[in-house]
Amino acid sequence: MSQLQPLIELQQTAEPLLNIQEMQFWLDKAVAWGQADSPDTQKDTCLHLNRLRDFLQQLLTHINNMSSTTETMKRLPFLGQFLGRLCWNHYVVADATGRRLLLQCLWGLYSEHPGNAMERKANQWIQKVLCQLATEEDDTAVRAVMNHTGVPPKEYHLKVLRKLVALLQQNIGKSCSSLGDINQRCSCDSILATSEACVPLVTCPEAAPLIGALLQQPVTCVRAALSEDFLDAMSSAYSSQHVSLEEQAVVSLWYHKLSSVEEAVLSLLECVLTNIWSTPQKIDQQLAQSLLPKACAQHCSIFLIVNDIFRSILKQTEGTESVKYLIQAFTSCFLRELTLLQHQTIVPLKALFPQSPQSLLVPLLTLPSEMPQEAWRHHLNWLSGSLQRLTEEEEEGDGDSSSSSTTRGHHKVFEAWFLLVQCAHWVQVATQLLVTLGPADCGPLLWLLTFYHHPTNRGHHRALQLVRATEARDHLHSLFLVSARSLPVDRLQSLVSLLSPPQSQQPSLSPLLILNLLVNFAVFFQQSLSGSTEILLAVVDRSGLVDEAACVLSSLDLRLNEGSCLSSDANRVHLRIKALQNTLTHMHAASRPAENQTHTLKQCL
Repeated sequence: MSQLQPLIELQQTAEPLLNIQEMQFWLDKAVAWGQADSPDTQKDTCLHLNRLRDFLQQLLTHINNMSSTTETMKRLPFLGQFLGRLCWNHYVVADATGRRLLLQCLWGLYSEHPGNAMERKANQWIQKVLCQLATEEDDTAVRAVMNHTGVPPKEYHLKVLRKLVALLQQNIGKSCSSLGDINQRCSCDSILATSEACVPLVTCPEAAPLIGALLQQPVTCVRAALSEDFLDAMSSAYSSQHVSLEEQAVVSLWYHKLSSVEEAVLSLLECVLTNIWSTPQKIDQQLAQSLLPKACAQHCSIFLIVNDIFRSILKQTEGTESVKYLIQAFTSCFLRELTLLQHQTIVPLKALFPQSPQSLLVPLLTLPSEMPQEAWRHHLNWLSGSLQRLTEEEEEGDGDSSSSSTTRGHHKVFEAWFLLVQCAHWVQVATQLLVTLGPADCGPLLWLLTFYHHPTNRGHHRALQLVRATEARDHLHSLFLVSARSLPVDRLQSLVSLLSPPQSQQPSLSPLLILNLLVNFAVFFQQSLSGSTEILLAVVDRSGLVDEAACVLSSLDLRLNEGSCLSSDANRVHLRIKALQNTLTHMHAASRPAENQTHTLKQCL
């Protein structure tokens, strides 16, 4: 009697899915064959391969009908030893069909959620067997298989790996089969197990199709979750550039592991803000290459995380211009990607911007190109009035003894400002309109610019800053009205003083506000190009803001292409921008040799 015969008695209590005598026959054969080292065992193995395939198919069906690995092992306690013996039989694993069925049986025993020590031990054993078959470990049995098949080691391992990947990929994409019965095995059970098996393969090019299929597998069942170890390995490999993924696979990785989104955003921020040569055009390119806008358009959860990071960075940097430009450029890219998904289900704006004042949401997110140019001024006046009312409510809250009321007021104003930063195209339109409006009509737009650059109203100086903004605009208007040959020195000096760092503790107006007004006057005012150029050069040279002015021009050029500027004379505007950029470039080269160019361009964005 076989040494395994007592174990078969337990099978008599199980469902008669397998013939007991046939099971005994194959157990005896597996023991007798060993590793098929002798000519007799080799011959006997070859003679029985066809029948063995049929038996392995029955065994696979039996395994798949069990509710768990524990139940399978209780009914078939010899199963691990039987399969293990076959794995190291050179002729069994050399047979393509037999090897496929053998690996499927092993995979059927892998527990996606090990519930006890036996299942954990079984998982470890299965992982070891699969790794030995698919990697170049120094294993005697593996070397024996290669010797018998006559295949070089590298070719052998690649073939086994490809076969393993193809086998695992068969289970991906199958529809859910549990039909709500939690006690029934589901086709989705293989998703978690497959992802576990892929952990050591994440950087293997041969596993790329399987990894892509896993990441993009629709989550239609609670059992279809991916392994955390797999997601960690994928996130680490992708962030360190050790693996190349298709665009949609990257988006899916971020969706499955939201913490990897934080890494991607922080990496983008570091890349943009530490690069002294970051220009608006380069930032736009980096944003598009990052895939973050596309991922945010497809998944609301990703957008909310990115938005929270930008909100936090904006608070910490207190509105640094480079950060504000990055946020505005990102939002612009995101809205473009969102437009491309119009044929799909669109998440409501309220869900994407839950903390923003809802009355301002649609008006600010509406692009200037989406309404007639004649309506821009009225639209901006309405926005300015709405924001003023919010700030007045905040100031009233400051006088309230209730700290919660004050906090709510500050939060509402910050969120309104954050949304304005994201939609800074309207700030650009306001700056442009201030070039041609009369003094009596400039008040609301100047208030909007002052709020954009000074949102906190520290020390209640907003009124004084508004006065200085009006003064700067009037100086500029006077300068561009006169001939370039007779520039009033006092007006020039006043502008230079406003653009220079303050010499006292008095609150100063943001130099970027004045510089933006100056550049817009140079581009849009009906002054000759030579006259506008001379005024611009005179001011930026004396104030030392040549690089900053060049960045403002680049940003203006980009927004003109997006439809955020008046385009009735677009060709003329483009030509003036290019001419002014060339002049500033020559001035920069003449005044600062390339080896001494250490000024940080990002500060002017």
